[in-house]
Parts: sequence; C-alpha cells; structure tokens
Amino acid sequence: MGGSPLRILVVGAGIAGLAVARALRLAGFRPDVTERLPPTESTETGLYLPGNAARAMRRLDLDGPLRPLGQVIHRQRFLDAAGAPLCEVDLDALWAGVGECRALPRAELHRVLLTGAGGAVRHGAEVSTVDPLPGRVAVGFTDGTTAEYDLVVGADGPRSAVRTLAALGGPPRPAGQVVYRALVRGGPRIADWTALLGQRAGFLVVPLGAGRLYCYADEAGTDLPADPIARLHEMFGSYGGPVPEVLAALETVCVERTEEVELGRWFHGRVLLVGDAAHATAPTLSQGAAMALEDAVVLAESLRAAGSVDAALIAYESRRRPRTRWVRDRTRDRNRTRDVPPALRDPLLRGRGGRIFREHYRLLTGPL
Repeated sequence: MGGSPLRILVVGAGIAGLAVARALRLAGFRPDVTERLPPTESTETGLYLPGNAARAMRRLDLDGPLRPLGQVIHRQRFLDAAGAPLCEVDLDALWAGVGECRALPRAELHRVLLTGAGGAVRHGAEVSTVDPLPGRVAVGFTDGTTAEYDLVVGADGPRSAVRTLAALGGPPRPAGQVVYRALVRGGPRIADWTALLGQRAGFLVVPLGAGRLYCYADEAGTDLPADPIARLHEMFGSYGGPVPEVLAALETVCVERTEEVELGRWFHGRVLLVGDAAHATAPTLSQGAAMALEDAVVLAESLRAAGSVDAALIAYESRRRPRTRWVRDRTRDRNRTRDVPPALRDPLLRGRGGRIFREHYRLLTGPL
C-alpha cells in the first residue's frame, strides 16, 4: 500500500508519534500528526539509546543528524553502593553489527525526529472521541471538529487517551518504583555508563558529552516525595563513587512513578496503539525509546507490504509482540534483583553479572 492515499492520523508528537510519522513518510504516506499539548520544549533530561535504537534510527534514515549529538557509550559499569566494582558489559561487543550506544539530551532526539517527521504538528488538538467504523475511524476533537481516517495510530504514551476511547484498555498499572531524572552540569568526569546498586534502590550516571551528565535514580515504592532533591540526598547520601559529586551538582529533578501497560490486543478495527501506549514498562533496560522507534519501522514495513490495512495490523502485532514481551519479562527479572539483599546479590554479580546482563538483550540483538 506504499504511496497510497490512505488517510492516517498519528495521535501524539513524542518519540513514538514522530518516529511513526517519519517512517510512514518514508513509505509514501502523508499522515496527520496531532498533539494535545502546546509546542513547548520537553523537560530537560537525558536519554540512553542502546544499539537497537541506533539501528532503528538508521532504518529511519536519521542516523546522520543523530551522529553529532551526545556521546557514544562503550561500556556499562556496575558498582556496589560503596563504589566497589561488581561487573562490566562491553557494549561494543554486545551490539556488534547492530548499532552503537549513545546518550544524549532527550530534547535533542525529539528535535531530530520532529524535523524528520516533516509537515506540521497540530498542537492543542485533543481527541475526544474515537469510533471504529467498517473500514474507517471517526475522530472527534475537543474543539468540536471531526474527521474520518483509514487508520488512527495512538502514540500518546502510557496514559493513552486513544487506548481508553477505543476500548483497548484502562489506565496503566504502577510498576512499583519511583524514579528521579536530572541533567547535571559541572559534575565529575565520567566516561562510562555507571550504575551503583544498593538495597532496593539504584543510582545511574551517564555522560552526555560537553560536560553534561544524565542522572537517573530509582527506589522501590509509589509515594512521590515533596522535595525530590532532599529525598535523593537522604537515599543516596551514603553512596560512594561519583554519587556525592553528582548530588552536590543537582539543581532540578523530575520525579515520577513507573508504570506498566500490558494489553490483550493492540488494535480495534482501524485503531492501533504503538510505543508506551501499547507496551510501557519500567525503564530498567532503557528500551522505551528503542521499542517506540522499532514499532515505527515495523508498522511502516507492514503497511507497505500488506494488501490491506487490516492485514498490515495483524502482521505488525505478530512481529512486535515477542520483542516487547521479552523486554517486559527481562525488565521484571532485573527489577526482582532489587529485592535480593546485597550480601547475596553482589557476590553473584561479581561472578556472573556481565553474562546475566548481556543475556537480557540477546533477542534484541537479532533481526527486527
């Protein structure tokens, strides 16, 4: 169906929505893209893209604009809470033949995707109704306008309005973690992805280049603190390694609960969910953006190859479910290790940690 006059609506202009718009344009479609929020800059924070995300960006023909941004990451280092080594992962070897790993500010990736998506994003356009009809979808907006589409793609995140309106599922489930994210300037010099593992908590620092660091921390629970910076000092003030210097350099911190989305089906009629709207997990494996980028590539391929939209959606879901299920299951496996006391966990990681962590990505190093 490539180059066909299909009317396609992409709801959401985050990473998933813009990647889908880019992939569809490369396949010869001209989607409309709507976003309920105004065109403001995203919160200043960082993002780590594993090798499979780089491969997807290459398939979207956006690896060139991405290449000057952020910093390539060659190694993951796992330390105990005091800063003593536990294990390492050679990322160049793990993702050989797939793509390099890169860390960069989230806003920079968003700008690359926005430029690549082409066309205008209709901001402030909130969807109010989604009615699957035979062979089409009727969509209503809160400003009173209506339109009909051959396909509606819900790329509007874990709290997807499209998912609810199309009766594909309810709200996301709490994944049992509170996460803290910050972009730090003037912190310690760090060359590697570096994580310190404590008791039911962890602290990660990733270099973004140009003297910037991406700080990610998590703890078990669901209660959001009134003062996130004070809570970080309380939780991680006794940690070693680079943590004291990073804490001293913190200025602003974003805090949120992690959420999971697990659905029995991803489409209803001609309404399809992609990215976190379909399969959100806790960010433990850093696969949220990567899965969204892969979704975009596979959706465009499925639409181009199939003889009908309905056949394309079936083919798309059958290809994507095994990979997203793998990410969900491996995420849960790794998160369960936080409940193991460090006295038991740390010796295991010193002996077999590198092999265990590499195994979490095995399926993802294979073909899409």
